[in-house]
Amino acid sequence: MQQTLKTDVKLLGIGLHSGRPARLCIKPGPAGHGIVFRRVDIRDRCADIKARFDNVTDTRLNTTIENADGAVVSTIEHLMAALAGCGIHNALIEIDGPEVPIFDGSSHPFVRALLAAGIAETPAELTVLRVAKPIQVTRGDAMAELVPFDGFEIDYAIAFADAAIGEQALCLDLQNGAFLRELSDCRTFCRQDDVAMMQQSGLALGGTYENAVVVDGARVLSPGGFRRDFECVRHKMLDALGDLALAGAPILGRYRAVRGGHALTNVLLRAAMAEPGALVRISADADCAARLPGMRLTHQDFAAVI
Repeated sequence: MQQTLKTDVKLLGIGLHSGRPARLCIKPGPAGHGIVFRRVDIRDRCADIKARFDNVTDTRLNTTIENADGAVVSTIEHLMAALAGCGIHNALIEIDGPEVPIFDGSSHPFVRALLAAGIAETPAELTVLRVAKPIQVTRGDAMAELVPFDGFEIDYAIAFADAAIGEQALCLDLQNGAFLRELSDCRTFCRQDDVAMMQQSGLALGGTYENAVVVDGARVLSPGGFRRDFECVRHKMLDALGDLALAGAPILGRYRAVRGGHALTNVLLRAAMAEPGALVRISADADCAARLPGMRLTHQDFAAVI
């Protein structure tokens, strides 16, 4: 069955890149609604933006979506990951500015708020996109692919010159509450040398050592250091889940990436959607749904994000 929220979720925070405050109200959506953002500060044109791969217009250090009338919402990936990881298929997200708040740089605050509101089933069949044949895209030494798999798995590898990160690789089957337990609290990260460059480009204006893990060579400059082993690759996996949620339905398959990112994941989704027979829409029975992120959550899963 499709799922939504039992009640509204209200949040207030600061945008990572804009540095501007933003209020969110995540509302339950009816069956078949999908995830839709609504810019409540825009009144002179269409303010609704469907959270879909073909509405992505910018992937520089975040994922930005835009509608045909120029209404924009950026940095949606952590919220999208939280929705997917909690198994929420329908929601209306009202926001009074152009960027989703960053909070601590992870999906944890969103997940905690969503679970507190409660998850409700809607009397409608859930459909999924089953990967029926492999699709791969490359850019230089970066690669991303979708391959058939009887569940949903992310296999990710990264490599950075900074010794604090180095080479990291991890593969996780994200059925049920695995996202909550393994990835939801893992934060975005950057190199200290890149901060000034980003700010000169109008990005990371709201960045702090509290909402991103900042590294400098072998040092972690953010207080407390890393939360988890391999936190950086775990955050890349979190981002990937959020970006893949823009397919418009849960994906049944394995996503694998080497040195990937927002741009490559979006290129992959567009390629998969354009390739006849690559993704097949099927009805998700109880057994299929149980292999998806966010379905059949337990109290143990809830405890992981308290």
